[in-house]
Amino acid sequence: MNDNLPIISRRTFLQGTSVSILAMGAAHAVAADSLLTGDFSWNASEPLVGPPSSPDNQWISIKDPSIARHEGRWHLFCTTRGTKRSHSIFHFSFEDWKDAGKVRPVELTCHPGYFCAPQAFYFAPKKKWYLICQASDESWEPQYGASFATTDDITDPASWSPVRSLKAQCAGQKAGLDFWVICDEEKAHLFFTTLDGHMWREETKLEDFPHGWSKPELVVKGDIFEASHTYKIKGKNEYLTFVEAQNGHGWRYFKAYLSKRLEGPWMPLADSREKNFASLKNVKQSSGHWTDAISHGEILRAGSDQRLEVDPTNLRLVFQGATNAQRSGKKYGEIPWRLGLLEML
Repeated sequence: MNDNLPIISRRTFLQGTSVSILAMGAAHAVAADSLLTGDFSWNASEPLVGPPSSPDNQWISIKDPSIARHEGRWHLFCTTRGTKRSHSIFHFSFEDWKDAGKVRPVELTCHPGYFCAPQAFYFAPKKKWYLICQASDESWEPQYGASFATTDDITDPASWSPVRSLKAQCAGQKAGLDFWVICDEEKAHLFFTTLDGHMWREETKLEDFPHGWSKPELVVKGDIFEASHTYKIKGKNEYLTFVEAQNGHGWRYFKAYLSKRLEGPWMPLADSREKNFASLKNVKQSSGHWTDAISHGEILRAGSDQRLEVDPTNLRLVFQGATNAQRSGKKYGEIPWRLGLLEML
């Protein structure tokens, strides 16, 4: 945690929380109670999505999933790593997760160079879909950073506008990565990490989005790494962040924090190696062992707009995984990541 933030107890933080466990079914009670106690238990599906096939077999991995639900279909956006093109973004569309690996994905053409780590949501104030990503372009100043594209039709991968810079500010000399936008009633908030145990936040007025960002403020400091994702807990005035850490139970795993406000303070919920959000310690692989990492993922949202609401009684999380044997002796970009789905036990 940020050393300059006030320290509060879990009991004080949770006063006034209106979750009636007795009124829920048993499964829903377990899920909701996890957000109070920080005790999580998951079951992992088999790998559901692999890298896109191509005539030259250039695509090595699929990773960094972001998912939006629209008119009865899931729209999945992912980074792909390849031998000819190091980074690109693909779009998948399907009705049911069991069919996710059967559909033919489409590569986005809205940026010719490096772009990856997508986040997709509908920005209701402007009635447009936004794709937030990290990208690089020699004509930008700075050349690399948080970026965005827009469309009126998420079902058409060819309709995305060219990728442009968000013109967000750097944290000192560090540009950050895995940029993530979430909005409250007045402001848009941009979160990112800098690979040194620091998670940052910038803000802008809703009417100024996607530009007008403030200077970055440190919001979480600790043994964290990358891929922070922040959500509004549906039906409660609380927010949930989970962020990736390294070398716990498994090579990669997730920690979690709660806050009453997007500005913070953020309180640890499951932020240690032994008590964590998702790792090999609390994830059961009932379909067979296929991953030694619980890495970069997204919770399936209860809606598709900029509030990023998640249902506290039905948490499901898409993540990337790979075994230690698959990554042994390889550079990070050569790891054959695949996607699976976590569901709470």
